Amino acid sequence: MPFDMNKQETIRHSFFWALVAAILFIPFLGGVHLFDWDEINFAEISREMILQRDYLRVSIDFEPFYQKPPFFFWLQVLSMKLFGISEFAARLPNALCGIITIVLLYNLGRRLYTPVFGHFWALAYLGSVLPFLYFKSGIIDPWFNLFIFLGLYYAILYYWKKEGFAYDLRRASWYYLFWAGLFTGLGILTKGPVAFLVISLTFFVYWVYQRFRFYITIPAYLFFTVIAFLLTATWFGIETLINGPDFVKAFFAYNVELATTESAGHGGFPGYHFVVLLLGVFPASVFALRAFGKLPSAEQDYQNDFRIWMKYIFWVVLILFTIVESKIVHYSSMCYFPLTYLGALVLYHFYQKKLDYRPWLNYVLWGIALIYLLVILGFTVIGQNIEQLQRLVDDPFAKANMDAQVNWTGWEAVPAVVLIAMLWSFHYFRKKEEWQKAVTFLFGGGSLFVLLMLVSFIRRVEGYSQRANIAFFESLRGEDAYVYTYGYKSFAHLYYTDKEADPDAAIYEVPKAERESWLMTGQVDKPVYFSVRIHRADVLRAQEDFEELYEKNGFVFFKRSHP
Repeated sequence: MPFDMNKQETIRHSFFWALVAAILFIPFLGGVHLFDWDEINFAEISREMILQRDYLRVSIDFEPFYQKPPFFFWLQVLSMKLFGISEFAARLPNALCGIITIVLLYNLGRRLYTPVFGHFWALAYLGSVLPFLYFKSGIIDPWFNLFIFLGLYYAILYYWKKEGFAYDLRRASWYYLFWAGLFTGLGILTKGPVAFLVISLTFFVYWVYQRFRFYITIPAYLFFTVIAFLLTATWFGIETLINGPDFVKAFFAYNVELATTESAGHGGFPGYHFVVLLLGVFPASVFALRAFGKLPSAEQDYQNDFRIWMKYIFWVVLILFTIVESKIVHYSSMCYFPLTYLGALVLYHFYQKKLDYRPWLNYVLWGIALIYLLVILGFTVIGQNIEQLQRLVDDPFAKANMDAQVNWTGWEAVPAVVLIAMLWSFHYFRKKEEWQKAVTFLFGGGSLFVLLMLVSFIRRVEGYSQRANIAFFESLRGEDAYVYTYGYKSFAHLYYTDKEADPDAAIYEVPKAERESWLMTGQVDKPVYFSVRIHRADVLRAQEDFEELYEKNGFVFFKRSHP
């Protein structure tokens, strides 16, 4: 087992990675409004938990929400209790997940190979585009993916202990299997049974690789399953006992529907996730491509085996969500773990001079970089000349979005300079065979590149897409009124008006499917405000008792006074 660091050095390096991750992930969390749908949806669920003081039931608009279990919302609730209900608090759990993940990957890499590989793996995750972005968000997937990865990792440790692999494991094999089940259960409690499905499918593929040898016995698999679902039952069971089986039935029906039908606006071509991963996990994904060819055999049995496991879970996730009809970017985000591992492994072999650097890697690196450069420079030039683009756009909503007063300075192109500099530095040190510096500049520069892209573009994008709408909702905070959207789905009107639970409101006496009609024509008991996109505004203008308040950046706002 290649331990060449003492405990004090390990702690110091772990603290270093925690500090680096905290510096990169925590600042600017509250610098921009939450985005529809997912970020605002999840933050609203957590806000309603706090208002209702009901931490078992998941609700949206104070009615049961059957699509997600509660673990991530519990984390957001805790953050909101500490820091107030805000964008910062909603996104902080994922920043903390990022810190934990980077420290974890360093230590796993250190144990698998050497501290150098640990640094490479931590850098590869930290400095790739989508893995970095997700830790700055308020969506569920970073924690969900971490639990799946840990569930699989501890299952691998169980197998290594049982088979006598030369890895320093001092506990009984069933101890590791218990933790595998526990983390899998946390994954189920975070987003659903897909956590169990992904790990079980990976077990199956490895079983085929083992020529149907029961490397995990049936009793062991049943133990793993029981632990996973016992933990999950601590909530599913209590929910069922208190509120009946409605949530469980609706939740599983929703997951089946999501897998077998295409969600509105979430279709895609068969190679969708391959493209997402290749471009989104840049630059680690480029080197991971080389890992699917022949690699040098490792010195230790567990090193070769871990590589096999990582390839299998990558293909399981990629194929599974290629089959699933709904195509959403974060569905394949579990692949970030094996992709960054494989990318780091290839770079580690370059560092060890066990693998030759091939020219095609340069072409792919610069080819993907060129796409990012064109996007950055394109946005910068278009932003400064938005009127010219506006004349070419036919869609009235998109055209009106571009009326937003967004300040473009030209400095938005700075990330492009950083991208070129990081790749040039990588190639400079690569040619000198100084691989540690090359990898540090590549991924260290990558993290700076992504951070600067966020700072440069996210507020400007929000300025066009939703800021006028959210400003309207914020202006209605504290007013006793109904606030709704017409003709489009949103959660912003709930979160940004600080909507209070009001079980006595007349609207709750109206069937859900009829509420929009009631708000427009019924005998309402309080004022009604509507936000509508410009191309649907004439429907509300035609209502006699609707007052048009104003129009801004593609949104039109109306008020209907109650009798």
